[in-house]
Amino acid sequence: MSVVVRIPTPLRRVTNGQDKASVDGDNLVQIIDSLEAQYPGLKERLCDESGDLRHFVNIYVNGEDVRFLEGLETAISAGDEVSIVPAVAGGAL
Repeated sequence: MSVVVRIPTPLRRVTNGQDKASVDGDNLVQIIDSLEAQYPGLKERLCDESGDLRHFVNIYVNGEDVRFLEGLETAISAGDEVSIVPAVAGGAL
């Protein structure tokens, strides 16, 4: 099953400027592995050495943060929208 993943601007260097990628997978682990197969080096930007999602990377499935779902084991279905969003730091003005 193919799913479209939205790629943020900072990661587009790895995806040859592409803002979306069509990949296959039944959960986020498989989606990330499929992204890595298409764009080598992307996985290390998303996951740490132990395979967990990096703290400064957020992934949303249908607008829900996967950290509040089942993390990288979150199931993916046809038609789901997956978005990678880098954390944004800020402060009071």
